[in-house]
Amino acid sequence: MEIRSFGRTGVKVSSLCLGAMMFGGKTNYEDSAAIIDRAIDGGVNFIDTANVYNAGRSEEATGQALQRNGKRNQVFLATKVHGRMGDGPNDMNNTRRHIIESCEASLRRLGTDWIDLYQIHRPQSDMAIDETLRALDDLVRSGKVRYLGASTFAAWQLLESLWVSKEYGLNRFVCEQPPYNLLDRRIERELLPMAQSYGIGIIPWSPLAGGLLTGKYNRNEPPPEDSRYANLSSNPMYRRRMNDAIWDVIEGLERIAADKRVELSQLSLAWCMQQPGVTSPIIGPRTMEQLEDNLKAADVTFTPEELKEIDRIIRPGTHVSPYYEADWAVSQYRW
Repeated sequence: MEIRSFGRTGVKVSSLCLGAMMFGGKTNYEDSAAIIDRAIDGGVNFIDTANVYNAGRSEEATGQALQRNGKRNQVFLATKVHGRMGDGPNDMNNTRRHIIESCEASLRRLGTDWIDLYQIHRPQSDMAIDETLRALDDLVRSGKVRYLGASTFAAWQLLESLWVSKEYGLNRFVCEQPPYNLLDRRIERELLPMAQSYGIGIIPWSPLAGGLLTGKYNRNEPPPEDSRYANLSSNPMYRRRMNDAIWDVIEGLERIAADKRVELSQLSLAWCMQQPGVTSPIIGPRTMEQLEDNLKAADVTFTPEELKEIDRIIRPGTHVSPYYEADWAVSQYRW
């Protein structure tokens, strides 16, 4: 597993980040711990979760696993704040009160004294970034948080945050967590070049397009019954993503994967890992089998001709499936 610099910080992280979204939910506590242990043994030192994942149980499962294996100090542990954790008026926003209270709750669930990376899970268009950054800065100065990050921010929103941090002498965001995969390459237009210019780490979410790039979906067959796309009628977002335009891309990528004798998932993940400006794509295995498949992506390489062929199948900066949905990401975020 390659070790990379985390933005402009002195931190070194693995080229894959273990996402804990399934832990404490579809993946029970015992299996979550086993996956964490195997990932660490495989060279992964970066784990990402969020307070909203499975109503806090993901943080609990992650914290318990690290307490059990005694490897908390070997891991760069990240979590997030913003989403709804209750029914009160202060249970979903980027205000000082919500951030401070949520951080304390995350520390308890994780069973740790500090969070290595604390991220704002989504931007909030009606909230001054000054308020958010001042609260985050206080958490860093208190020692409860070490670094700050953002998720699904537009390039202009990140630049605004950098200006505010500089103007008021506040700790700045050191990374951004955007959606990025071979069905949606739009961050290549502005976000990736901006991040490279300003030394911001990029840790993409959904590098396998929520499972669409795993090989288990077929143009002529209904989605598997246990998959997230099984009931498209009840989820407008998934309906927009699983559209007719994706199949030409998926089938073209499957041909390349077959020629390379690798799985589509490994090819797609390896491609994301090797894009300029990308630090660590976030994998989200539900099972040990999925983790083992993902880890093999670290061994996949590409020839210049293969990369050109991928660019012909899905042009740089374009998309056929929407993962960066501005209206949903900025103002309608729900779990």
